[in-house]
Amino acid sequence: MAGAVAGAVLVSGIGLWATDSWPFRDSYCWGAWEQDSGAAFLGEDGLAKSGSERSATESAPPSAGRHRASCTVTVTSTVPDDDSDEPLTFKEQVAVEYGPVPAGAEDRRAWIARYFDGSGARLPDGLDGLVAGDRAMLVLPEGCDADGRPTAVTIRSGSTGDGHLGKVAVPFTIGTRSEVTRMLLDVANTGMRKAGCAPDEPLRTASPFVTVPEDADSARSPLCRIPGVALDFGKRSGYRVQVGVVDRRLQTCSVVWRARGLPDEPAAQYVMTAEPRLVALFEGLPEGAGNGLVRTECDGRRTVFYANLGSGLKGSGRPDDRTVFTRFTESVGKRIGCGSGEGA
Repeated sequence: MAGAVAGAVLVSGIGLWATDSWPFRDSYCWGAWEQDSGAAFLGEDGLAKSGSERSATESAPPSAGRHRASCTVTVTSTVPDDDSDEPLTFKEQVAVEYGPVPAGAEDRRAWIARYFDGSGARLPDGLDGLVAGDRAMLVLPEGCDADGRPTAVTIRSGSTGDGHLGKVAVPFTIGTRSEVTRMLLDVANTGMRKAGCAPDEPLRTASPFVTVPEDADSARSPLCRIPGVALDFGKRSGYRVQVGVVDRRLQTCSVVWRARGLPDEPAAQYVMTAEPRLVALFEGLPEGAGNGLVRTECDGRRTVFYANLGSGLKGSGRPDDRTVFTRFTESVGKRIGCGSGEGA
């Protein structure tokens, strides 16, 4: 502990952790992670590039009176640039957010677009969330709700390269789904303990992933493998569709716009969920087929059908957005045995 304390510098309530000397290991995100604790990003492999350094910033931890907290772990490195006297600088980051889901409708839709992405696999062993190689989301037990909304823990990666062409986004995978799940649960359990809402037993998982998302493919009709779900993508070839989880209590499908050097931009999402903690994430959003959100019951379970089109695809439904959403609810509702979803 003495080495860790000596390596910390507090600036305006933010902890900036420098590299500690052996035998002490760096810790991050309120002690949830340690160097060499699983994912390559936290180990020596994460520092394989020349001049690599790992650092972290973190807010004050969650507490009974502090419902939001965040931390970011960053690896920076440099490599020679053949086209410039200045080196190329790379920055890879893993950002954690702890707190209630956004209150505003547009902010909530953006949050859903980010973490219900089709690249995510359902967390096993009854955990309420999704995990991919570059992001993860876990909805915490009801006892951790704050401000009248579910509290969630999220992880998201980001990476940039900066050189003579300017700053560009670079794809970055944190680790395998199993490694990212471990990171997610470690920070969730730590956050709940500090907030005073931890269950008697820590959240854990030992089972394999049941549903692994398909690889992303060029967006075309029918979308999400559902007849009648069709969007007009025009002549732009940068849209990519990914079918994610497809089971009786969760279905995800997303479209992103990809352009070289820019972060992926969420363009469309279609979701069905009958998991109570995931259903709660949609509370407070405008309802009705025209708003892309309807509710029904299936075998006594509250079920949500949801769709959201970004500005680039709004109005692209064929024949119209509402009809496409209705076809989605009818098809998925029939598959899971709970009608069309229009009984909300």
